Amino acid sequence: MIAFNPRSTWTIYRNEVQRALRTAGQSILAPVLTTSLYFVVFGSAIGSHMDRSVVGMNYAAFIVPGLLMLTLLSESTQNASFGIYMPRFTGAIYELLSAPVGVAETLLGFVGAAATKSLVLAAIILTVSRFFVDYSIAHPVYVLLFIILISASFSLFGFIIGVWADSFDKLGAIPMLFLMPLTFLGGTFYSVDNLAEPWRSVAMANPVVYLVNGLRWCFYGTSDFPIGLSLGIACGFVALCVLVIARIFATGWRIRT
Repeated sequence: MIAFNPRSTWTIYRNEVQRALRTAGQSILAPVLTTSLYFVVFGSAIGSHMDRSVVGMNYAAFIVPGLLMLTLLSESTQNASFGIYMPRFTGAIYELLSAPVGVAETLLGFVGAAATKSLVLAAIILTVSRFFVDYSIAHPVYVLLFIILISASFSLFGFIIGVWADSFDKLGAIPMLFLMPLTFLGGTFYSVDNLAEPWRSVAMANPVVYLVNGLRWCFYGTSDFPIGLSLGIACGFVALCVLVIARIFATGWRIRT
């Protein structure tokens, strides 16, 4: 059995962070501009015509947690999937597999780097949001913990996608065709309670709904669902991803072949 080697984790982590820094202009500027456009279109243009009673607060402030979740989910998944896919694409993965590096070091290095970039983006977006709306944070500690949990969980999910994908087309298929629609339909721009049946029941089958509402509770102390349910779903998703990744390394599926 290979003992845990923190230097291996740090080496993988540092290389992934440096790769992200080389494209910082594109990878950071694009999400910030996108979020700003959402505030202009939804927060100002549409939000100014909305009845305050619909969401119970300023609409621009209401969508801050949803926009933050939108960025966290997409960026965490894309960063982690691309990070593990490129070594497979170039063949560098075999050097990693032949080195005395365990599963834990590999996972912590790749997933930790992807989650770190997502956390930096989250901090930037929260700062940029101040220019558009004066929002408040009721539970700052819970906000931090929940953002870390979401970043880690979807970085694990992105790692699985990066192992599964055998082309650049497949690498972007899951985030674009499934994750993005689920996020937009997950209560990012509206409250699920305002939906009529059967759409409310359909929305409740979307797991992203509970994540968005969990983050909204951390911000404002109100949510369509109990915070415990949101945390339970997030933790369950982490456990599921870890089990899948453990199985991948145990069998060598799409890594050794």
